Amino acid sequence: MTGSGKLAQRVARRSAAEIEILQQAGEIVAETLQVLQQHMQPGITTKELDNLAEENIRRRGAVPSCKGYMGYPATICVEIDDVVVHGIPDHTQLKEGQIVGIDLVACYQGYHGDSTITVAIGEVDNERQRLLTVTREALAAGIEQARPTTKLREVCRAVQQRVEAAGFSVVRSLVGHGIGQQMHEPPQVPNFVAEGEFPDYELVLQPGMVLAIEPMVNAGEPAVRVDSDGWRVRTADGRPSAHFEHTVVITEDQPLILTERRDSLPLNYAPE
Repeated sequence: MTGSGKLAQRVARRSAAEIEILQQAGEIVAETLQVLQQHMQPGITTKELDNLAEENIRRRGAVPSCKGYMGYPATICVEIDDVVVHGIPDHTQLKEGQIVGIDLVACYQGYHGDSTITVAIGEVDNERQRLLTVTREALAAGIEQARPTTKLREVCRAVQQRVEAAGFSVVRSLVGHGIGQQMHEPPQVPNFVAEGEFPDYELVLQPGMVLAIEPMVNAGEPAVRVDSDGWRVRTADGRPSAHFEHTVVITEDQPLILTERRDSLPLNYAPE
């Protein structure tokens, strides 16, 4: 068996019935993020956002995937300005001019959906606004390459090219991943191509594979550091970082985004 064949053996291909459940998990995540985005105004605390997220997820019959995972104490991960990933919600209030990421995973009937948004709180400076735009575009570029018979490296390359063309950098010590019955499954999905670093670059994408594609983009250098709490990861140079993510299924044709958000929800929306 070839190396790429062995790689493909490690990566689950989900049935139509499984994808239907994954889609429901993705819808719950997408809806919850929209509820949070409506409340992301100056003065709200990250703990209040965490409570809103857990309430909405459980109301929909799902459970927060991150809460309790390896001891993580909350439903959401909060990423304020220079925080790249894994910020624990607390009594910190959001402030005008910040960019704030929310990374959210929910499990529905044994399957996980995973998505991240980064939101401008009020008016932000040009660097932060451009960072949001480029990171969102990099995610779209990666998803566009997520098609059958394409190698995973093309997803990674598309993200990297869009980011670096704008003068920003991708985080190299954190990557996307497969997802399904576990929150993190093979393959690893880097946001860059460095020959020989990840064997998963050679994976040939096939229908039924499910990926969490998630560019983490720094305004400055790619290096990061971990806070003393062992969770919160920040940019090493203190400059801002943005993060967007979707859960995506490889189909026979174009990629299917399971965590796509509707254009809008009514204020104070609550699902039936």
